[in-house]
Amino acid sequence: MNRNLLIILTKNPVLGKAKTRLASTIGAQKALEIYKLLLEKTRNEASKTKSDKVVYYSDFIDKTDLWSNNDFQKKLQPEGGLGHKISSAFKEGFAAGYENICIIGSDCYDLTSEHLESAFDLLETHQAVLGPAVDGGYYLLGLTKYTPELFTNKDWSTDSVASDTISDFQQLGMSYNLLVQLNDVDTEADLGNWANTVLEEPVKP
Repeated sequence: MNRNLLIILTKNPVLGKAKTRLASTIGAQKALEIYKLLLEKTRNEASKTKSDKVVYYSDFIDKTDLWSNNDFQKKLQPEGGLGHKISSAFKEGFAAGYENICIIGSDCYDLTSEHLESAFDLLETHQAVLGPAVDGGYYLLGLTKYTPELFTNKDWSTDSVASDTISDFQQLGMSYNLLVQLNDVDTEADLGNWANTVLEEPVKP
């Protein structure tokens, strides 16, 4: 069994449910197409890593989507808030016997396989690794043991999540390192040139 596990939290790409903040300015259809590009990019980069990989779906497990059934385990996220979902995924991964676990979402187009491999490398000498996002959250969290304290008393989806998590590392006496800061995609301002093909298309009737 591989020592390393990469967890990917995703939302099922359903019209009207994906990227709602983005949809408020570019429309639901284009927001969905943007999210599909993010999913594809995340899949491509994750596929290059040497770790085991598991996708946690928000609503239902899709055996026929872009995530290969051969390369990705597929599971369903539990009910509850984001902190509970992340905590449960880590708990399950460590219970299965993995030693180093990283979790990511599917909102960071700039995330590469090199970032993922660097995170796993850092976990060989540190107890935690964090990939801070420009908006104050984080795009990656890596741990060498289940640490439920990291997922409580957080204002999720706010600009204090990364700094609060770093404070937790320090208070718990955990050794940690940081990856480079990257940009999560939440609003139209977060989009790069990679999104132009979608933004410039006429809206489908």
